[in-house]
Amino acid sequence: MVSSALIVEREEEGHAFRVQRPVYFISEVLSDSKTRYSQIQKLLYTVLITKRKLRHYFESHPVTVVTSFPLGEVVRSHDATGRTAKWALELMDQGISYVPRTAIKSQALADFIAEWTEVQMPPAAVDQEYWIMYFDGSLMKKGAGAGLVFVSPLGVHMRYMVRLHFPSSNNTAEYEALINGLRIAIELGIRRLDVRGDSQLVVNQVMKESGCHDTKMEAYCQEVRRLEDKFDGLELNHIPRRLNEAADTLAKAASSREPVPTGVFASDQHKPSVRYAGSEQADDGPSSPTPKADPPTVPPDPEVMELEEDPAMESDPPNDWRTLYLDYLLHDVLPTDKTEARRLTRRAKSFVLVEGELYKRSHIGILQLCIPGEQGKLLLSDIHGGACGHHAAPRTLVGNAFRQGFYWPTAVADAEQIVRTCEGCQYYARQTHLLAQAL
Repeated sequence: MVSSALIVEREEEGHAFRVQRPVYFISEVLSDSKTRYSQIQKLLYTVLITKRKLRHYFESHPVTVVTSFPLGEVVRSHDATGRTAKWALELMDQGISYVPRTAIKSQALADFIAEWTEVQMPPAAVDQEYWIMYFDGSLMKKGAGAGLVFVSPLGVHMRYMVRLHFPSSNNTAEYEALINGLRIAIELGIRRLDVRGDSQLVVNQVMKESGCHDTKMEAYCQEVRRLEDKFDGLELNHIPRRLNEAADTLAKAASSREPVPTGVFASDQHKPSVRYAGSEQADDGPSSPTPKADPPTVPPDPEVMELEEDPAMESDPPNDWRTLYLDYLLHDVLPTDKTEARRLTRRAKSFVLVEGELYKRSHIGILQLCIPGEQGKLLLSDIHGGACGHHAAPRTLVGNAFRQGFYWPTAVADAEQIVRTCEGCQYYARQTHLLAQAL
């Protein structure tokens, strides 16, 4: 359970010093998943729920959080990720100050801030838990691919396959599988990882049991060691091929360009993960047809971009919907029309500026980055028909975009236009067999 108390400090007659009076007491019983938060995350979560429930106090008065933990550094840190970054972004616009705890003058404050000394033992048991990652690479006539299998401490399996669309060797595919696996683990927030693969060369080079006699292998090995610093614990072990069948199957399916199996995350990679000296000589064989194909495709691109960019550069600045809000919030400039000015003043209450960027506060209090309409259309097009697009309905597209933390006012109309002009949606849409009029 986490708890907090709101204390008001003011001057009263008959007292030489400022007097502290309790105003509100808030507590919440943590669910099973939230009990696994680190202590600093629990403290930050306590401030967050207090701010949400007592929003009127936080918006009307300066609030000081008294704690012996460096919550202020966590909120202002640019390296925060996951839920910590989301909470910090929500707390950043309230002007909350964080000070270390000195003398406790109010017994009410002493009763609820115990700083949870009893919860410092359980994290030691959590630190012993680690994830397992199996990786494998494959090279076939149709191309190269990588397969990854993650096993959580609770036994949950997550499978990934990566299709490599550039010339590579079998060892390169193995390294690409390892590097992609480490990057996915970092995105998942995994801190302790046991990596297992059947490539003796990759394991020996990374573990410094053998040297790298090729500039390409040296570059890949250095990238792995750079990613290794992102973990609290990382082990790389060699296992027989028979114990790595799941990752091997995914790698072969990716290299042979087979359909993606159910429950597998798939992605495409068009460039190597590293740069190395002499890469052009190493890829002379497979990349020989590309110079012949490049000349006809490269020249049209600049011409098309010039035709589309010139009018856009002229029309975007005046038509950017954010300009009115930025002028009002930064310079208190309102439109000359009184009706438009009142409308802008009313709507601007839900917009805030964070480090010069315009954000809109949603109905649940989450800040959404405001983007231009053209950028929003590109985002919807990618969600609708991109690599993982599923051609969803307009409001589903808008919901996916807003949940990713973006906002622009014409999102619904833009989504309807994209769906209405999508050839696949029109061709495979459900056909209505009802008569146009009653018989």
